[in-house]
Amino acid sequence: MDTGPLVAILSREDEHHAACVEALRDLPSPLLSCWPVITEAAWLLRSSPRAVQQLLSSVDGRFLELLPLAGAEAVAIAALMKRYADIRPQLADVALVHLANREQIETIFTLDQRDFSIYRFGPRRTFHIVPEL
Repeated sequence: MDTGPLVAILSREDEHHAACVEALRDLPSPLLSCWPVITEAAWLLRSSPRAVQQLLSSVDGRFLELLPLAGAEAVAIAALMKRYADIRPQLADVALVHLANREQIETIFTLDQRDFSIYRFGPRRTFHIVPEL
């Protein structure tokens, strides 16, 4: 799970709120993500302490499970940052790409259709992006 859907689900004012809530119904639980995504979402939701609290409460393993990233994995993440430098990737995005490679995850819950249609995992495979906007 990427930052955009998390923010959209927690913010009824977000233009993608309804689409993300609807897509959520068809996804298995728990959703998988990582700390860079949570950090980015908390920053974007900072004007709503209630939403930030809900975000942090959702990291309970039932709704959202955070996959661990070891310090040694920073080298692989940095390599992805370099590989995709032309699109100026966010750390949260490349952390998700790295985790998708490591965990063999093919589906990404994201609103960032542009970048995630460029990112590849495994031997040049494209992600299945949810929701379809």
